[in-house]
Order: sequence, then C-alpha cells, then structure tokens
Amino acid sequence: MDRLVNTVRPYAWGSTTALPELLGTAPTGEPQAELWMGAHPGGPSLTPRGPLDELIEADPVRELGAAAEAKFGPRLPFLLKVLAAGAPLSLQVHPDLDQARAGYAAEEAAGIPLDAPHRTYRDANHKPEMICALTPFEGFCGFRAPADAADTLAALGVDSLKPYADLLLAHPEDAALREVLTALLTADPAEMAGTVTEAAEAAARLGGAHAPYAVLAHHFPRDPGVIAAMLLHHIRLQPGEALYLGAGVPHAYVSGLGVEIMANSDNVLRCGLTPKHVDVPELLRIVRFDPAEPAVLRPEASPTGEEVYETPIDEFRLSRFVRSEGAAPTDLTTGTPQILLATAGRPTAGAIPLTPGESVFVPAGESVELSGAGTVFRATVVA
Repeated sequence: MDRLVNTVRPYAWGSTTALPELLGTAPTGEPQAELWMGAHPGGPSLTPRGPLDELIEADPVRELGAAAEAKFGPRLPFLLKVLAAGAPLSLQVHPDLDQARAGYAAEEAAGIPLDAPHRTYRDANHKPEMICALTPFEGFCGFRAPADAADTLAALGVDSLKPYADLLLAHPEDAALREVLTALLTADPAEMAGTVTEAAEAAARLGGAHAPYAVLAHHFPRDPGVIAAMLLHHIRLQPGEALYLGAGVPHAYVSGLGVEIMANSDNVLRCGLTPKHVDVPELLRIVRFDPAEPAVLRPEASPTGEEVYETPIDEFRLSRFVRSEGAAPTDLTTGTPQILLATAGRPTAGAIPLTPGESVFVPAGESVELSGAGTVFRATVVA
C-alpha cells in the first residue's frame, strides 16, 4: 500500500480557496482546480516505489489483479479527482467507446498532433463520469423539455431569441433541440454577442431561476454557450449527493467542491463557455438530444457501513465510509485495485494515517483495514 503524492491542476476556472481549505494549506492566490489521483499519463500520482503508471506498466497483474488486467488491459481504468470549481467549466459532452475509437483513429490517420488545439480525441477511450458533492454544488446537465426551454427564452423578452423559442415549439423534441443548438453554434458571432448581452441583462433583472444565466454571461459575455445552457436543467447537489453522466449528455459544472471519478480518458467535445476549439459537426454527431431529468444519486448503505453510488459501468465503482469515533475497523481487502481518499476527520488506512485530501493506492489483493473517525471515499473497479 502506497501513500500518494498528487498533482494539483491550476486551471483558470478553479477556486482559489476550496482545495486549500480541504488540504489545510495556505491559499496561493492562484486558482487550484483539480487534485488528480491515479495513473493518467498527463499527471500520474507518485508513490515511494515510483510513479503509479510506471508501477502498473511494470507488473499489471500484481498491481491491478488478474481479473481487472484481463478485463481492462494493463492500465488503471479510472481517474479519481477532487474538483474545485470557482467559475463555470466549459459546456461539454463525451463520446461513447465506439465513437472515441473511431474519432481517435481518424485524427491519427490525418496526422493531427495529440497536443494540437484543434484535436478532439486525445485517446481511444470513452469518458463516463460521476461527481459527488462535498459542498453545495451547482451546474447544468441534460436537456430540458423544449417547451420549458422555450418559456425561459420567451420570458427574457429579447427579440433575437424569439426565433429560437419558436423553433423549440415547431418540431418533435429531439429535432427541435438539435436545430436550436445547431443554430446557436453557427450563428454570426457579432449578432450572437449582442443577443447574449441582452439576455444576460434581462436575466439579471428577472433574477430567480434566470439568475444563473447572468452568472454564466459574467464569465463568458459573448459566448453562445450562455444561451445553450438555457436548454439544460439547472442542478444543485447537496453534500453526499452525486450525478452520473453517460456519453452524449451535455453538462457544465459552475461552482462547488466535489469528488469526481471517470474512465481514464481526456476526450471532451465542447459546446460553449470556453475560448477553446468547438468542433460543431463532430459535437452534433455525439450529442444525444433526449430530454431527461437528471437522476440525483444518493449512496446505498451496506451492512459493512460502505455506502455505494451505483452506476451502469464497470471502469469505476465509487463508495464512501462515514466512520464515527470508536467504530470497529473495516476490512477493505479485495481482488481489485483501490484508491482510498480521506475528505474529513483523521482516518487510518492500514498503518497510514490520512488527513483530508490525502490518499493511498492499495494493490489488488493487499490486506487493508480502515480505522479511525472520518470520511473516506473508495474508488475501485468491477472486474
């Protein structure tokens, strides 16, 4: 079992205070967005034995277990993060596995460098993900019913939004959403900038349910993603609640601190709220235009005290333990690899004491007991 030394990503949207508060460190004044735990080549965790990706590559069966290695190959199939949003992230979707493989192969054949700004597929893997709130957490996720979105646009009283509101009412739901998103992303930039400005001013005046759009426009004052977000559900998670995001579901996180877990991929197609490349044709091929209410997940407790967040995929399994003082130790030994992350209290994993934000990697089959008081998230796989 290895204590992990993890990389903090200083993305511009990161909070300047949330991760320092969790870790008990002094703020630097710079944004601190994501704390990565895992074996992603872009930022592998370090252990006393060496970088985690190199340990797994050298002996995948020992580190991952025979079942996980046979099912997922010689790599850790998930990436665990603590995400701290101080400003909106890009409005984005992720491909399914077949789409990722095809897109990656096509861009490789075209000779597009992996670090090219206009590159869409960084790897050949899908990226289902889940966010579990540690603090109140806000974002946008999944398409609303077109009629509801039309009401939101109409209430702003902006003349240039009326055609979009009419389109939302004129077609079957999936066709209406596709047509409006396409129109937003291909509109004349100067005209769209004016529309966004008027919509933001109206949203600020109306307040209430419209207020979040004014916040988006404050950060992205000319971006069509502000209007695109009006097609989506606005969500608020309370601590302990989670949201699972499958392929093709548009989403954008806005604020809050959470534990995020995902398949080990970096494939992102952006719809807006970003200065980065937006590949409109490929995006429209990937997005699933299905109106659906986001399902907020709450953990299901087991007799051992493990609270599991159920998801439909095998690349990751996330659970937590909320332990009280004096509770008996819990045996976490399993035949799959694990990362244990403390988020509260002073628990101990094996002989390693943990403070909030600290984590350990437990190779498959290695004996480990969890003791002490605190909250610990457990990330593993279904093999």
